[in-house]
Amino acid sequence: MTTTTIYKGNLRTEITHVMSGVKLITDAPVDNQGEGKSFSPSDLLATSLSSCMFTIMGIAARTHGFSIDGATAKTTKIMNTSPRRVAEIVIEITFPHNDYSEKERKILNACVRECPVSQSLHPDVKQTVSFVFPEK
Repeated sequence: MTTTTIYKGNLRTEITHVMSGVKLITDAPVDNQGEGKSFSPSDLLATSLSSCMFTIMGIAARTHGFSIDGATAKTTKIMNTSPRRVAEIVIEITFPHNDYSEKERKILNACVRECPVSQSLHPDVKQTVSFVFPEK
């Protein structure tokens, strides 16, 4: 078992990660009858993609002797209305410096599609990922 989920009422759930005991709350978004006071389930889906990409990039960076520490991601979820579903996830990844070699940049780029969440999403969910490297 990975998680347990309790429906708390009023379109809210409490999820517990079994191994660590860490809890999080989800709330329906305001455009779908909720209060929008926490992550919606579809927010978690989109955020899982950027988090997964960073995890795979971190493993690759460690393996190849460089670091992505301090990298940030801005994740935007775009919903379709009929049927109501995630249509696109837009992720802008900003790296902490511009000193990555061409080989390291290719490794990072390959990680985008290698992450398990990316591989698990239906092909109809568009994944738009861009990299930003600060000016020297």
